[in-house]
Amino acid sequence: MKKILLALALVFSTVFAFAQQTYPVNGSFDVRSGQYAFTNATIVVNASQTISNGTLLIKNQIIQSVGAGTAVPKGYVVIDLKGKYIYPSLIDAFSSYGIAADPSAAGRGGFGGQRQSIFTSQKKGPYNWNAAIRPETEVRSIFAIDTKKADDLRKAGFGSVNVVNRDGIARGTSAAVTLNDEFEHKVYLKDQTAANYSFSKGSSTNDYPTSLMGSIALLRQTYLDAAWYKGQKEEYNISLDEFNKQQNLPQIFEADGWQNILRVDKIGKEFGKQFIIKSNGDEYQRIDAVKATGASLIIPIAYPKAYDVEDPAEARNVTLAQMKAWELAATNPGVLEKAGINFALTAFGLDNTREFWANIRTAIESGLTEKQALLAVTETPAKLLGISDKVGSLEKGKLANFLITSDNLFKSTNIIHENWVQGKRYVVNKMDVSDLKGVYNLNVDGVGALTLKITGPTAASIERSGADSVKTTATLGRNGDWVTLSFNLKKNPKGDVRLTGYISSEAPIVMKGESALSDGSEGKWTATFKEAGKEMPKKEEPKPAIAVNAPLIYPFQSFGNEVLPKAESVLLKNATVWTNEKEGILQNADVLLENGKIKAVGKNLSAGAAKVIDATGKHVTTGIIDEHSHITGTGGINEGAQSISSEVRIGDIINSEDVNIYRQLAGGVTTSQILHGSANPIGGQSQLIKLRWGKLPEELKFAGADPFIKFALGENVKQSNFGSGQRFPVTRMGVEQTFVDAFTRAKDYETALKVKGNNVRRDLELDALVEILNNKRFITCHSYVQSEINMLIHVADSLGFKINTFTHILEG
Repeated sequence: MKKILLALALVFSTVFAFAQQTYPVNGSFDVRSGQYAFTNATIVVNASQTISNGTLLIKNQIIQSVGAGTAVPKGYVVIDLKGKYIYPSLIDAFSSYGIAADPSAAGRGGFGGQRQSIFTSQKKGPYNWNAAIRPETEVRSIFAIDTKKADDLRKAGFGSVNVVNRDGIARGTSAAVTLNDEFEHKVYLKDQTAANYSFSKGSSTNDYPTSLMGSIALLRQTYLDAAWYKGQKEEYNISLDEFNKQQNLPQIFEADGWQNILRVDKIGKEFGKQFIIKSNGDEYQRIDAVKATGASLIIPIAYPKAYDVEDPAEARNVTLAQMKAWELAATNPGVLEKAGINFALTAFGLDNTREFWANIRTAIESGLTEKQALLAVTETPAKLLGISDKVGSLEKGKLANFLITSDNLFKSTNIIHENWVQGKRYVVNKMDVSDLKGVYNLNVDGVGALTLKITGPTAASIERSGADSVKTTATLGRNGDWVTLSFNLKKNPKGDVRLTGYISSEAPIVMKGESALSDGSEGKWTATFKEAGKEMPKKEEPKPAIAVNAPLIYPFQSFGNEVLPKAESVLLKNATVWTNEKEGILQNADVLLENGKIKAVGKNLSAGAAKVIDATGKHVTTGIIDEHSHITGTGGINEGAQSISSEVRIGDIINSEDVNIYRQLAGGVTTSQILHGSANPIGGQSQLIKLRWGKLPEELKFAGADPFIKFALGENVKQSNFGSGQRFPVTRMGVEQTFVDAFTRAKDYETALKVKGNNVRRDLELDALVEILNNKRFITCHSYVQSEINMLIHVADSLGFKINTFTHILEG
């Protein structure tokens, strides 16, 4: 029996070693298994486990063993790391690696302008009517290895990335690939890691949507269409078919800013989805609200650059919000960790991947722990993407994706020596390079003799004594045996000196090469060894909790409060009170406020526990209500691509950070109705808000208020002075027919809902019109001339609805 088992083991080991592939090879096959043993290393298995003096065995791209005191089997190439570190290669959960730049990024569809209008997708085939909904797009079909970008990412420590096609509102599926630079068919870890979304229409040439609220409405309608599509036989739609198939995948949503995180979460709750949200790094501004979403985040490690405030004319354009974001952005990862929010870090958004480690270390100095930092670039993204069985830690059976480093990964002096991806070695910085620390006699043609002191990997200084004395810092660069050195001779006419060369074996010369001076002259240089550098005593690096102590303010901009005001019991004494009631104006009267409401108005009221404010000589009146306002709307106040946009909601785009709230409060306004613009006959749903400065968007909404919608008449709706002349209507007659047709369809839709119930496709545009017909939503209409006003009244009478308000009615 033992002989049989042995024979089977030999057979299966032979089969395993006999690697097969479909691609032909021009030459002889390399069938070597790639067996390596890395010994005498500090192995960081994962964020919670480190092995001292350990051994890592890999074979055929797979980790065979990780441990201390492991015997090295015969046939393995032994690499003695002499105390160096081994870490899992990093994982980026959100990357555009391998995706070609969008060729149609310029000239995308939008509202207005003299150009061709595009109302439906130009894509041939049974796809969604709107090109921003493209769930059928699969990264696996468009991905191509980018050797230069792969090299940049590997040098930063990454071994695998999740590739996202950042185009459209419903973007299709992403794929996890390694940064191996062989054929595409060898790098896939998982071909459908997630379904991806955003509020950006991307390269779609459709006019619709033109606004953030339009994007939200389109996505909301797509969820409803997909649900209806499951049970119907009226049409075949590839986009909706793929959309439905993807609902069991992780759902990644790219959101720009914490307010968009809240918008994404609201959509998720409406349709039973828990999104993984790729954010922009400002979550620290409203950490409690972000935590309440329950979402895992993918956050950038990119920070705002310092602003140039030397020029007063330029400095005045830098806002307090920008300055505070520059000051506090690096605290974001630490704030998220402290709040217990699950997150991964991404290099996406960096101008250069070389900034990655400097920014990680800044985050650690600002409160992020090293353990959490490692989790956020290894195990957490692996779990979010469903690839933790392959990468993210160093365990038997996982891919041989690992880094060899000189020290703790997060130390500023650490050097990444090698990045092994799928068992393939990529050298970043050679391990066997000599230490250059020391003092050298430096001779540069055209400059003369200098003393060069090298004190660190990139730290050096230049000195010369005598009449033409020099003492200046120098920048040292090194890549293996190649060396660069640059410095400035401030008082010397030669000025800047740039040296390039290599480490020489021609003793006593240690380095030599070519020089270039600022006057254009070129020559040679040599550096000969003078004395060894002195070892600086090592100090424990301090680990400050938070690098800055700047307070947060609400909202996060000028005039924000460190502490939000709370409702108090207040007695206003001896004021002139304008009641706006039958009592008229009261002199020397009191007003008692409790629980945010007026409890009593009169004279000689008892204060009780209330705070007393002497209002002698002051006037007290009700707050102003602004019936027609466009403040607080973000991402566009008009959705004008179509003649009817009753599906969009101003309530979806309330910007609680809008400084106009503060300005309106200063003018006495306390309540505003935020209206859609007047770009189309039937506009979007309005939102009544209280101007609660510093509160969240949902907290501004006036609870229990009747819902309204914006209608419009006049020149705007027929695009008299703009537009292509292709969007209906373009005449006043067409405006009338728009109303007639819309409400006729709404009546038919309502009847169908009553007869067929859930078998009817939900239409958000018509839902709002049905609410109007049933006196559950009310109309405020932008109006001018009496002929149009009379026309709309007659249409309303004939179709059974009412106009609540005619706004700025010029011929009223």
